[in-house]
Formats: sequence, structure tokens, C-alpha cells
Amino acid sequence: MITLGSILAFLAIGLAVIFPGIASAKGVGLVGQSAAGVVTEDPDRFGQVLLLQALPGTQGIYGLLTGFMIMMKINVFNPAHFVPLTTSQGVMFLLAALPVAVVGFLSAIYQALASASSVLLVAKRPEEVGKALTFPAMVETYAVLSFLASLLLINGIPMR
Repeated sequence: MITLGSILAFLAIGLAVIFPGIASAKGVGLVGQSAAGVVTEDPDRFGQVLLLQALPGTQGIYGLLTGFMIMMKINVFNPAHFVPLTTSQGVMFLLAALPVAVVGFLSAIYQALASASSVLLVAKRPEEVGKALTFPAMVETYAVLSFLASLLLINGIPMR
């Protein structure tokens, strides 16, 4: 049975997956452009800049995992046991998805900017790759915190 609550939960899944996914794709592409320039000049830097390029992609992963958590909670993968949700449950899922959707979107973009700058640092001072990784890793902290908040909120939604 499809209820308004179920529709809101599916909207929550969409938000959790789409927004961090879009920003991660944009971020990985942006850093890839900088990384390609460095590798053109020095192919030995490929491994260092690849890691920097991958960092903004983690928000997309967090969003996808959040979407999967909601799907598992409402039994999407077992239609015979699909849980019809009340409107209030649907609203709770929607609100629970917002931390990872919003912070994941913004942090992927800002992490990409920090990563692109770090690619330039590696280009000029390859021995400083550890420091270069630290700058975008600081942005990652907030993506992880928003992911954790969404997961804890999802886990706290009563399913009676």
C-alpha cells in the first residue's frame, strides 16, 4: 500500500542520493582537470593527485549509503514486507536525510576546491603530499558528521 509517508520516504532516498552524488561528480571532475595538468607535466605524480581527486567523491558514497539505510528500514528490497508509512514517519525520513543531502552537497564542492588547490601544491612541492591531503581531509570531517547524523536519525525513527 502506497501512502503519503511512503512517498516522502522515497523522496528522502532521492535527496540523500542525488544531491551529494551531483556535487561529488562535479567535484571529482573539477579536481580531475587540475590533476590532468599536473600529470601532463610529471606523470610520476599520478598516484598522489588521484587520491586528491577521489576525496570529493566520498560524499556521494555517504548519500548512497544513507539512501540504502532508508530502503532497508522500510523493506524496499522485500516487497512482501514493505512497511506502509504514516505521514509523520515519512516526514521524519525526509528530515533525517537532510543532513547528508545538504552538507554532502556543499562539502563535496568545497572539498573539491581544497583538493584542486592541493593538486597545485603537489605540482610545486611533491614532497608535501601529506600536507596537501590534510586540507581537503578537514572538509571531509563535516561530511562524515552529517552522514553520522542522518544515520542516527534514521535509526531512531519508530517503525510500528
